[in-house]
Order: sequence, then C-alpha cells, then structure tokens
Amino acid sequence: MRFGVNHTPSVGWFHSWLDFSPSDTARDMEQIASLGADHIRVFPLWPVVQPNRTLIRRAALDDVATVVDIAGSFGLDVNVDALQGHLSSFDFVPSWLDSWHRRNMFTDPEVVASTAAYVEALAAAVADKPNLLGISIGNEVNQFAHAPHPAPHDTTAEQGHAWAAAMVAAARRGLSGARETSGREARRGSAPLVTVAQYDAAWYDDAQPFGPEHAADHGDATVTHSWVFNGSAALHGALGAGSVRHGEYLLQLAAAWNREPGRPNWLQEVGAPTNVVDPADAAAFTEQTIRHVAGAQDVLGVTWWCSHDVARSLADFPELEYDLGLFTNDGRLKPAGEAFAALARSGLPAPAAPPSTAVVLDDVLPDGAPRYGVRADCAPGGRFATAWLACAESSADGRGPQVVLRSRLSDTAHTVARGIRSTVEVPDDLAGTALSVAHPATMP
Repeated sequence: MRFGVNHTPSVGWFHSWLDFSPSDTARDMEQIASLGADHIRVFPLWPVVQPNRTLIRRAALDDVATVVDIAGSFGLDVNVDALQGHLSSFDFVPSWLDSWHRRNMFTDPEVVASTAAYVEALAAAVADKPNLLGISIGNEVNQFAHAPHPAPHDTTAEQGHAWAAAMVAAARRGLSGARETSGREARRGSAPLVTVAQYDAAWYDDAQPFGPEHAADHGDATVTHSWVFNGSAALHGALGAGSVRHGEYLLQLAAAWNREPGRPNWLQEVGAPTNVVDPADAAAFTEQTIRHVAGAQDVLGVTWWCSHDVARSLADFPELEYDLGLFTNDGRLKPAGEAFAALARSGLPAPAAPPSTAVVLDDVLPDGAPRYGVRADCAPGGRFATAWLACAESSADGRGPQVVLRSRLSDTAHTVARGIRSTVEVPDDLAGTALSVAHPATMP
C-alpha cells in the first residue's frame, strides 16, 4: 500500500501559485519525505493556468512541472490534479465561466472543449516525468453539479458521463506524448494513472448527478474521499468504529461498483477534522483509520489530507482547515504526523486474499429495474451502512466485508474472481435482528 500526502503549501497556501517559490516548495517536500511518504498530490489553480478560455499560460505549466521535479529530488512521486475547482470551502473558477460569462461547465460545448484543452496541456507538461504518479481530473468537481453548492451547474448523470469521458480522454492524449523513461519503468513499472475524484455525495446522495458509476467506469482506478464530518463522527464518536472504519467502508463500497475485479481503489483524501475529532484523538484516529484501510482489497494507497496547516494569517477559512496538517504551518511535526510516519516507515503488508464475505447491496428491484434510494441506504446511519458495520465488527479477522451488488450477484465469474464465498443479506429492519450469512451453491 502506498502512503502519500496532499500538499498544502506552507507559505501562501494555494495562492502561492501566483508567485511560485521553488525554495519554499523544496522545504515542504523535504518535510513530507521525512514522514516516509512515497507520493504527494498537488493542486495548480485552474484560473491561474487558464485565465482566458483560449489562453493556457506556459509559465504556469512550467511551475507545475518544476514542482514535480522538486518532489522527485526527494524521492516522491506526484499526482497532479487539474481542475481546482474547489479547495477548502473556496471555489476557483475562471472568470470566463462565471458572472457575466456564466455557462454550464459540464454541458456547454465551448466550455467542455476549452476545459479539455487545459487538461490535455497540463498532462502533456508533466508527461515525461519519471516520478509522475498520475493525473486526476479535478478535486471533487461533482460538488459543482448539485446542492448544497450555492450556484450549481445543473447536469444529468448521462451528461456527467460524457463530461468525465471527455476529460479522461484529454488527459490520456496529453500523457500519450511522454517519452519512454527508464526511470518510471524502474521505479513503478506502469504508466501514469488517470482518475476522476468525487466527494462522497457520489456514494451517499441519490440526487447527486455524479454517482458511483462515474467513479468506477472512468479512468484507471476508483477514487474515494473520506470525511467523518459527513455524519459518521456525530453518529459513532470520533474513535467509534463507524468513524475509524469509514475510509475502509468507502473503499469496499466503491469496489462493489467496479466492473473489473482487481481494479485499484484509492483513498485519495482522508483527514482528522477537528470540528468532530478532538486534536487529542487525531493520532489515534489516523492510526486506526489507516490500519483498517490496509485490510481492504486492491488498495492502491492512502493519501492524507494534508501536509501543512493553513496559516492563521489567512482569513475566512472554516476553523477546521487551520488544523488539518500533519505539520504545523511552521514545520513542526504534530502527533497525527508521527502516527502517519510510523505506519508509512514500517509499511503495512497487503492482505493475502480479499475478505471472503460480502454484504449484498440491493441496487435493483425484484424485476431488475434500478432501485432509487440505494445511496441513501449507504450513507452514515443508513440501513446498508449499519449492516456493513455490524458485519465488520463481528468478523473474526477484524477486516470489514466486501460489498456485492444484487445486480451482479448471479454472475458467478464475477463473484469467483472477487473471492466471495458467502454473502450477508441486509434485513428490512435491523433492530434486534441478527444478520444472516448465506452460502449460495453458485459460489466456491
């Protein structure tokens, strides 16, 4: 399992792209590498790189490439996010897409074409870097598609698929120009990944146009972002099973939607938010979260949010954003950072086999039609989430179960490939009901 950190620049936060400093970046990278991390995720600001629909700034692309090089000098691979998009409660949308020029970012043909041109140019700018881990299309761009965003760009699931496919194709075009690099082959043996990152409404909100299929059907790995301020900590407590297992649960839930068994699953964002996790519990939360994540199957890695606290000199952030770093703003390692480093340095062995039990998620009605309300069932406190957690807490080996969709349960090849040997049916009413484990004859 890979260990990484989302890089929040210690000087100037992400506004530092406006006056990029290689020396400040090198200092941050040295500190991150000292944790034993093997990769970072970086966030160039979309309006800085593409301030006009037909202008992509070469100097800004060069700054991104320089960050990748600096990280590589400290032994760190880099995942580059394209569309920022949204970061820590602030939106960074180019002026050509807002106010007097507002157009739908997901459906307007000119906007989609120009956005794809930016994604392609960004990918091409770093394509030949031997330490390039991959390109993510953006940071939780699905939050622009629906409430609670104050001014959503309305779209449908079908339009979301078309947009995601266009962006992934653009990233791959940019990467296709990479020179053959013995460095990459020697270090990782694989091409850079292209991924689509969403916040957890994709898994928990039936009204969100971007859903599980958008994560599982596009790109090279399925990405999840785990934040326990979504209700998990309120229901279970900061160190309760439903909180410290939330990242593991999301990975298993996401894996259920993967059409191909063995597709990598990446916990690309997870942190200890102090609005629901007391700072005194942050280290324990970090350790327990990562240990549970390591028990899931096909885990590419975990990328912690974030490297450095936001400076108190910067105004108007939600309070929790000032205290999410593994380092303080001035570079002091915090207890959560110590916990992360201990696990990263020691490494966690991949499980020998996937969990053999799977909880059945009713994604279809008895007649095979899609069932509305599936995602609400999966949300913290929902019927399915409750069943999965009960099964996880009662497992003999301490690992949470897999999840299997009802619509794929009869596909013997699919269940065999995933190593599923028994299934758990979720009762209509969980109160006082023991979960029943079935052993269908169709399973090995």
